[in-house]
Amino acid sequence: MTSSYYTGCAVWAYKDWVGQFYPKGSKAGDFLRLYGERMTAVEGNTTFYSLPDSKTVQRWADTMPQGFRFCPKLPRLFSHQGKLEPFVAEAHQFLHTLAPLSDRLGPLFVQLPPTYSPDYLADLQVFLTQWPQQQCSIAVEVRHLDWFAQPHATRLNQMLTDLGVGRVLLDTRPIYDGADRDSADRDSEDPQLQSERKKPKVPLQPVVTAPFTMVRYISHPTLSVNQPYFEEWTPRLRQWLTAGHQVYFFAHCPQEAQSPSMAREVYHGFSRPEWPFQIYPGIESTSSRPKKRQHPLN
Repeated sequence: MTSSYYTGCAVWAYKDWVGQFYPKGSKAGDFLRLYGERMTAVEGNTTFYSLPDSKTVQRWADTMPQGFRFCPKLPRLFSHQGKLEPFVAEAHQFLHTLAPLSDRLGPLFVQLPPTYSPDYLADLQVFLTQWPQQQCSIAVEVRHLDWFAQPHATRLNQMLTDLGVGRVLLDTRPIYDGADRDSADRDSEDPQLQSERKKPKVPLQPVVTAPFTMVRYISHPTLSVNQPYFEEWTPRLRQWLTAGHQVYFFAHCPQEAQSPSMAREVYHGFSRPEWPFQIYPGIESTSSRPKKRQHPLN
């Protein structure tokens, strides 16, 4: 049985990666190509803030390598206006705009605001029922705390399972609980102190409701603080992959410069060449770099 593991970050155009994740002297116009040589997926955070035009999408498609996955976020213009149902047609048009990505298009995900409570369950069901999953898989991230309590958690998971819709697993524990794992050689300052938008503190409920799952791991900037969480995620990811699920694992860090190393650390923590699912030698280890990078193919 073959499954796939896709990993990456929320962005590709981060200039402070130049000289570290990207070679010295790299230009902004080369960032997406360079990113695609190092990671196998990207969370399309850019589409949350603005709608791309057809030329932009075509340029992405021409630059992204074979086997790469672009996972767009539904624009907030549609997801953060109250009900979703009034924006069904617009959401479908947005998907049509992404058509040039073809097989490089990964699951789209809907990040719902904290104000979108279980009172909107019927609205969410209508929107998801009308989504053309034969064209693009879809996942949902909820942030209102009532979604994580009973009976709403069970109702949500059952609905997503019935529809074959993924549930985005947002793990913010490292930047909240991890701050309590203090040590003598680490500054205990809030890791989100300089962040423009803080991540919500929500419970982690690691359920799989579709043939794929999407994890958004919000890492602490200090690698050692993340190790207990990496050790927890490793067997879980291994189990899902060997069961035949596709896994999308995105690493975010309040200090964006650290995000690629977090994604690679998780990958190299559980990948084994003898496993029956696809691995990606193009994802470099933080401890060793291959002399010649092999392109990550699906």
